[in-house]
Amino acid sequence: MSFDLMSTVEYGGCSAKLSPEALDKLLEKLHFKTDKNLLVGTDTHDDAAVYKLNDEQAIIFTTDFFPPLCSDAFTFGQIAATNALSDVYAMGGKVLMALNLIMFPSNKIDIKILGEILKGGEEKVHEAGGLIVGGHTIDDYPPKYGLAVVGLVHPDKIITNAKANVGDVLILTKAIGTATILAGKRLDLIDDEIYHNALESMKQLNRFAGDIMTKYSVRCATDVTGFGLLGHLLKMAKGSNVCIEIDAEKVPLMGGALSLIEMGCIPGASFRNQKFVESDSVSINKCSYEKRMLLYDAQTSGGMVMCVEKDKVSDIIKELKPIYNETEVIGKVCDFRESWLEVY
Repeated sequence: MSFDLMSTVEYGGCSAKLSPEALDKLLEKLHFKTDKNLLVGTDTHDDAAVYKLNDEQAIIFTTDFFPPLCSDAFTFGQIAATNALSDVYAMGGKVLMALNLIMFPSNKIDIKILGEILKGGEEKVHEAGGLIVGGHTIDDYPPKYGLAVVGLVHPDKIITNAKANVGDVLILTKAIGTATILAGKRLDLIDDEIYHNALESMKQLNRFAGDIMTKYSVRCATDVTGFGLLGHLLKMAKGSNVCIEIDAEKVPLMGGALSLIEMGCIPGASFRNQKFVESDSVSINKCSYEKRMLLYDAQTSGGMVMCVEKDKVSDIIKELKPIYNETEVIGKVCDFRESWLEVY
């Protein structure tokens, strides 16, 4: 049984997220109740929530789902699950269990296709060391899939996006450009190898990166998803009250992504992310337009950006490279001056 899931959508994956600018304006007007045991909530727009159970344990709670971003159902399930699980690793945690979130048009697509999506998702949850323990389904078009995930972390070892320290070095573990590559595939502008490499990157768990961060006591990180590299770094800079400098030439790019941008193949989500970032105090004047648009690329299941003490950088890079071979140092954390971000 085969079915081209891409025939159901104009765009999928994390490119389908709401505009970060519109979301920020909405959240500013909402005030959620808090609790002394809520260690990470909505204030800094972090990757997941963290709630303290006792002096030794805190639960991580997160969710993510989206429409198809590839044709194959099993692969879609793998990528959607990998993307949802990533938030637990970004907080320094261990995956415990997950619930399937399913929106599927049973009267338009054979139910066996849903079975393949679920198999792909379960494979990745199993690889993460967790369990699928149920879920929820509604009849909806186009199909959408993801997870609600529960993880575990020690309350004193939480990694957040709001603890960047001046002098920290930024390490990125995966190349960027997934949304651009997927757009190029839909327009038949790239070959199968470039597309395959992008899918493989999106299927790669951030589990090992999370383990390395815990081993070296990294306390500030975020995974790179729908708001693009610069969108997530802006939230990190503001949450930590620092300036983050990025060397655009050192940011690893997926093969073929820059050529697509140069041809004018720029996904709509990149412009939404650009509007969000450039409406704030940022300086990106020294970066070429083509590179800039890739820094706004709405990543799906992207890599981890971690803030690392300078004396630990070499050892961490040495451990990450065999698993995430495009790992690079991309910038540093500085005192806030006039900009949250400086890109050169």
